[in-house]
This record gives sequence, structure tokens and C-alpha cells, in this order.
Amino acid sequence: MTKTEKILSNHGIRPTQMRSKIYRYLRRKQSAVSFSDLKKVFAEKSETNKTANRTTFYRNLKIFEDKGLIHQINDGTGVAKFAISDENAKGDYGSDLHLHFHCTECKKTICLPNKIPEESMPDDYKINDVNLVLKGICVKCKKK
Repeated sequence: MTKTEKILSNHGIRPTQMRSKIYRYLRRKQSAVSFSDLKKVFAEKSETNKTANRTTFYRNLKIFEDKGLIHQINDGTGVAKFAISDENAKGDYGSDLHLHFHCTECKKTICLPNKIPEESMPDDYKINDVNLVLKGICVKCKKK
């Protein structure tokens, strides 16, 4: 069993060839990717049965998200993006609580290493969703 297959299995996900490819692709990315970005990458590699591919991608992303392997980021662009979750930082709110940064120049969104302690969450409230996005100019764009 490969490392990717073990990770998928440990999250209760049956490892298939497509799931392994999607996971490895997301793992390699430095920034979050949109559904259409993911679809383009794999559609270029496989021109056959694009409709099934779209359904497969969506279903697999949903499974990954439900199992806590990835998280969805709403960075204010109107397009949901996905990134690998920190498997060591699970909390009561579904996934690890951390900040994201969206560059207004290159449009990339990245997960920042800063974790938000759960102790800062009020006890009297029920948290359904957390979306923390800082916006500005990234280091690469700032150097231009």
C-alpha cells in the first residue's frame, strides 16, 4: 500500500486510482485550487468521458471534505477553492482553524501556518462555519 493509499484509508476513504491522483495533486500545490482548475488539469490528461470526470471530481472532493482530508476556502472571489487540511490540528469545528491569505494581484489563496486556539471561541455559541481570509499582496507580487 502506498503512502497516499494509507492516508486515504486512515481517513475512511477507499483508495481508488482517481482519488489517489487528486490527493497527490492537491498535496503538491502551494496554493488552494478551484474545482475548475482541478478539472482542467485532469481533463487535459484524459479527453474521454469529460462529463463523468466532472461528476467524479465533485464527488471525490466532497468525500475528501466530509472526511476532513481537505477544506473549502471562500476567499471572496465567488469561486470555492480547496486545500489539504492539517491532519494534526483537528478541532471541534470540523477542521483545523487557521488563517488564509488571498493575493489581490495573482489571485492565489494559501493556507497560513497561524493556528487559532479553540479556547478563544465563546462557549455560549454554536459555531457552524469558520472562514478566515486576509487579503493583500503576496511576497512574489510585492517584489514585481
